[in-house]
Amino acid sequence: MIIKAVKFRKDGFYTQPFAFGGEEDGQYDQNIRYRGTLQNYLIDTGDEVILVDTGLPAGTPEEVPDEKSLGFTGKDICSYMDAFKALGYKPEQVTKILLTHRHSDHSGELKSFPNAKIYVNEEELDAAELKGISNIVPVKFTDGAYYNFPECQKIQDGIHYIKAKGHTKGNSIIIVELDGLFYMIHGDITYVDEALYQDKLSVVYDDRAAARVTQNRIREFIKNHPTVYLSTHSPQGYENLEAKRVMDLDNPVPTVFAAVDFSAKKATGKYVCSVCGYIYDPEQHDGVAFEDLPADWRCPRCRQPKEKFNRA
Repeated sequence: MIIKAVKFRKDGFYTQPFAFGGEEDGQYDQNIRYRGTLQNYLIDTGDEVILVDTGLPAGTPEEVPDEKSLGFTGKDICSYMDAFKALGYKPEQVTKILLTHRHSDHSGELKSFPNAKIYVNEEELDAAELKGISNIVPVKFTDGAYYNFPECQKIQDGIHYIKAKGHTKGNSIIIVELDGLFYMIHGDITYVDEALYQDKLSVVYDDRAAARVTQNRIREFIKNHPTVYLSTHSPQGYENLEAKRVMDLDNPVPTVFAAVDFSAKKATGKYVCSVCGYIYDPEQHDGVAFEDLPADWRCPRCRQPKEKFNRA
């Protein structure tokens, strides 16, 4: 069995208030920007090709961040599907997709894999991102506890799908046991590894109390098991994978801060949610410019405020 990263965006960032500020307000420095990327993961068992999440939908525009942007998903390396194919696979080879949660940077290309069964926490089934998809397997977590996590579904020997709600109501993590290590593919429990080292929640969650419980369980698990922590939004995700680097919560990996260039390309008038990828296009909203929306307007998909949007 082998795990590979499907890399499709680079050179993004997440500010300290975004990455750390979920439980405390106004105590963090927006000028501290941690490196950001976008990648999902592939598990080749030898008999099956299993994906954990499926990237942004084709055609999602790049954001155009500025000094006020709280987060930036990064610049395109290529599309998710091109990144997937560059690893040497064909869409029809994929047999299973394990979805960590509904947001479109994780679910964007679900429809591109015709032979895959898509495993989704049953609490996530009403998500707009999943409408019109027929090959979904609702996960009911019938296999009991996995170590200190109370509810799991065994996908096969060495691969467990684990309930981890908070970031979204149906958020889940995947743990792969391989060569004596536990590879934790977690979606967005944290956006940057520094947040887990310092035990901070991001500002993005459906249920803050549940997010705190989940993070406590993850930290407890990591303290007791040799865990390689595989993030979606930080290059430390694939760096940890490539180095087989076990997370030591008492000895953080030194932070490398983002190098940010704000000499932006010309914006289109569209805005993109940096959390779920929703695109606000004035042409589809009676010509109303994003800047003219009410201050309390929220993303219709993930309910995040205007400040989480970047120009595109």
